[in-house]
Parts: sequence; structure tokens; C-alpha cells
Amino acid sequence: MLITNPVGVLSLSKREILRFISLANQTVFPPIVSSTLFMYIFGVALGSRIDFGLSGITYLGFIVPGLMTMHLISSSYENTSSSLFIARWHNHIQEVLLSPLSYFEMVLGLLAGGVARGVVVLLGVYVSSLIFTPIPIAHPFILTYFILMIAMIFSCAGMLGALWAEDFGMLSVWNVYLIIPLVLLGGVFHPIDMLPEPVQVLSQFNPMFYLVQGIRFSVTGMIQTSLVSCILVALIMALFSFYMAVYLFKIGYKLRV
Repeated sequence: MLITNPVGVLSLSKREILRFISLANQTVFPPIVSSTLFMYIFGVALGSRIDFGLSGITYLGFIVPGLMTMHLISSSYENTSSSLFIARWHNHIQEVLLSPLSYFEMVLGLLAGGVARGVVVLLGVYVSSLIFTPIPIAHPFILTYFILMIAMIFSCAGMLGALWAEDFGMLSVWNVYLIIPLVLLGGVFHPIDMLPEPVQVLSQFNPMFYLVQGIRFSVTGMIQTSLVSCILVALIMALFSFYMAVYLFKIGYKLRV
């Protein structure tokens, strides 16, 4: 699949990015503020009293990558899900469908907004963590890989959710009842080996566990599973979610009147 209309893709990407920037008080600042409060309450106020069994890293340093991952996921998902659903709701998605863009290019354009918002929020969370403690990035290139893969996965998942939803209530179902619970159980606030052994085994089947571990290794150099496994899980999920988004656009699933 090649980009044959770069101007069109850039125009759609620009629209999606300007959309969330113009609503920064709703899209960017709330997750950064909530993360800062989490860091203060759990990392600063309670962190020194928590013995979580890992040497060489403070509890605050442990949860910062988890918070970065959690808000990268939720921001990427929410951006594309709301944008595409509102376009369907008001029927101006027809303007995109009638444009000289391939389905691959349409998905790329929508994807750009979700990736951009996720990256902006993640960087905001990281910068806010520097207020409390210096946390140097251990592996910046690996971090870049995981940021892009995770943002791509959940931006595409947001499109799938937006196509599936029939009303605004259904729009948040996947995020509230599936994605965020799996992320929290994937080790945002706790090492997996603190859990009962049966739950530790189940955690190995939680894909969010590998995404959280990938970001945590990139930032701190600490990991509780194989880095290769994290890289492969992220890659497979990204390719599958992108393929599904393009496929549903191609067949016109809930897009054509």
C-alpha cells in the first residue's frame, strides 16, 4: 500500500491534529493534571512507605512509566473514537469518503491525530514527573518504538470502537470496561510478582502487560519479562489493528448511508 495523495493525507492529518489542540483543556491538560496528582499522592506521599521489593528504583520511578503508558493508550483511543464517531453522527464522514483518498490513506490521516495526541499527553506526563524526581530515559530509541506502536494500536482501536458504537454511551464501552482495566492489571501501579501466583500466570496472557513493560524498560531499564516478547506483541497488535481499520473502511462498515 502506497501513499498516492500525500497532500490529501497531510490535510486530513492537519485537521485531526488541530481538532484536539483547539480543545486542549479537554484533551491534553486533564490527563496531565490527574497524573501529577497520582505521582504526588502515590509516589511522594505514600511512595517512601511502600516496600515493593525492587531495588535500584523508587516507587515514584516505577509508576511514572505506567502512567505514561496508561494515558498514551487512553488519549490515542479517545481521539480517534470521538473524531470518527462524531463524523458518522453528523454525516460529514461522507466528505472524507468522497475525497480522492484510498482507504489506507483515510486511516493514516485519522491515525495521525490519535498518535499526535497520545505523544503530546505522554510527554506532558513525563515532564510533570520531573517536578518530583529526575528520571532519565534509559533507552530513547526503544521508547520511540513503543510510543509509536502503542499509539497506533489504540488509535486504530478507537476507529473500530467508533464504527461499532451506535450512540455516545456505547462509544466509551471498550475503553471503560476492557482497555483501562487490562492496563491497570498490566502493572501500572504494582510489580506483577506482588500478585498471587495464579494471577501472575494470567498476567502473561494480558497484552497490556507487555506494553507497560516495554515503556517501563525504555524509561528505567527494568523489565519483568522478555523485551523481545514486548516488541513482538506491540508489533503484532499494531499491524492487526491497522489492517482491521483499513478493512472496515474498505467494506464501508457503518459508513455508507
